[in-house]
Amino acid sequence: MTEDFAKIDGHIGQHLDGWLAELAALCRVPSVSARHEGVGECAHLVAALLASRGFEAEVLPSDGHPIVLAHAVGKNAGRTMLLYNHYDVQPPEPLELWTTPPFQPDVRDGKIFARGAKDDKGELMARLAAVDALLAVDGCLPCNLTWLVEGEEEVGSPNLPAFVERYAERLRCEGAIWEEGGTDAEGRPQITLGARGMLYVELGVRALSRDGHSGNANLIPNAAWRLVWALASLKGPDERVRIPGFYDGVSPASERQRELLEALPSQEAAIKESFGLDQLLLGRTGADVAAAPFDPTCNIAGMSAGYQGEGSKTVIPAVASAKLDFRLLPGQDPFEVAEKLRRHLDSEGFTDVGIKILGGERAGVVDPDDPLVGLVVETAEDVYGKPAQLVPMSGGTTPKYLFTERGVPVVAPGVGFGASNLAHSPDENMRIVDFQNAARHVARLLARFAEA
Repeated sequence: MTEDFAKIDGHIGQHLDGWLAELAALCRVPSVSARHEGVGECAHLVAALLASRGFEAEVLPSDGHPIVLAHAVGKNAGRTMLLYNHYDVQPPEPLELWTTPPFQPDVRDGKIFARGAKDDKGELMARLAAVDALLAVDGCLPCNLTWLVEGEEEVGSPNLPAFVERYAERLRCEGAIWEEGGTDAEGRPQITLGARGMLYVELGVRALSRDGHSGNANLIPNAAWRLVWALASLKGPDERVRIPGFYDGVSPASERQRELLEALPSQEAAIKESFGLDQLLLGRTGADVAAAPFDPTCNIAGMSAGYQGEGSKTVIPAVASAKLDFRLLPGQDPFEVAEKLRRHLDSEGFTDVGIKILGGERAGVVDPDDPLVGLVVETAEDVYGKPAQLVPMSGGTTPKYLFTERGVPVVAPGVGFGASNLAHSPDENMRIVDFQNAARHVARLLARFAEA
């Protein structure tokens, strides 16, 4: 097997240009899910890439954007690995902060720059590179592969749960490789086991039929003030969410999870430097920084009210709105949290503040002692030459719960490198060396998984 891996590594190293060309073609499609742009074109391009590798690939409808579902039979037909990716990307704005246009991929300084170069088209292509290498060296795949590629991850995957339920039989698997992963800035592979859930809402209030003259500010209500007072009721300076019942069902990190957290290097200094801070919220230091994802959150993501142009305009806003995301833990259901939010606002006298639910996902967690986790750790060290770090819970959200709740272990080797990829930001990029190593890692993982 070591000899085969050497051949696989050699194949990957010799064929990078071809995969980067395919990645560039993917990144040229502006598949921005928030604006419903390019989704059909990109879905069919992904299906074509899979079909060219021998997969039976279909572009299937959902209640939103199309989803690509593909399957290929491997040597060990009794083992199936599912690979999950998404072809949609974040909006590229602000455009003026890109060095080169976001949908015109550019290779410089050993990196490829484009929206989606890392998240998640680069991850998808690295896995296709692993498949190509396995086929070239062995003539077949080591196990069955099922590929699920959706087009709404960046807007909360609202239609994926119904799709997974509808195609549950075709999605049966013994393990899953999720959308993204990688190493920290020192090149140590990081294996993230848990993802928080999320409730995303928009609060809105109308106080007047039209904007008013601010000379009447002591006579007529101001929508912005109504919204600010409502928001202030949700969380205190102690960072505790004040919605009654919000923390019901939430458990602290287990003894095993705490053990893993304490083994992680502290990101305190890096976070403070990145954001120009003297200290983190609540004075968190050491292992408490890594443990922060075990606290659910209430975050104001954006606010809008009144005049915000250049200069002054003395108005009383008629309407105001705010977008909020709540990051949730196992035991918290997003739609139950939305009901608690409604009851809280009503009880505080804010019956006039409306709630629009924009998305909801549950948390998903993997047992750190699952055999698949052991395989990804072993194969990571073989590729990167450093022991892997197990991260029990990430701060972000991804719909892995759709499989973890069905008993499927989920892991995520990938092309990431610390915080340097600038995913969701201008100048998103992926280092070519990380692409190469991710392909090597996935190839090893599939081969070892097939033997288990």
